Amino acid sequence: MAYAFKTLKSPVGELKLVASEQGLAAILWENDDPKRVKLDTLTEDNNHPILLAAEKQLKDYFAGKLQAFSLKLDFVGTEFQKKVWNALLTIPFGQTRSYSEIAQQIGSPKAVRAVGAANGKNPISIIAPCHRVIGANGKLTGFAGGLEVKAQLLGIESKGQVRAAA
Repeated sequence: MAYAFKTLKSPVGELKLVASEQGLAAILWENDDPKRVKLDTLTEDNNHPILLAAEKQLKDYFAGKLQAFSLKLDFVGTEFQKKVWNALLTIPFGQTRSYSEIAQQIGSPKAVRAVGAANGKNPISIIAPCHRVIGANGKLTGFAGGLEVKAQLLGIESKGQVRAAA
């Protein structure tokens, strides 16, 4: 499958927005591990309608004007990963969940580590808000964009009241 991409300069670094004809397929970090999200051929397209919509909504989110994204998403992964990623979409703006709570939500209460692994492979960061998933002890844990960025995103959502990364 062919994918279109465009880059977006943001308060959390340069993001690569990736779309298929079905929807937004990825938001990749500036220093993302190329093995984290596997996609076929990418072609730059600064006028792709899905990418333009994603860019506008992300800019509004970073400006504090948007709390809920309304983009068609095209998750590519295993059925388990898609369950986890869809569960992320249910976490309300400004709230967090633990990996254990996500495991419970998807009906796999013992799959906490698998939930963590799926969370780490979430291709559509920010919009499928994996940054809202924290350790059971309330501490910030792994994030593809880095813990500082995770704290920054949570700060945007909590109006600056962020737990320090430990």
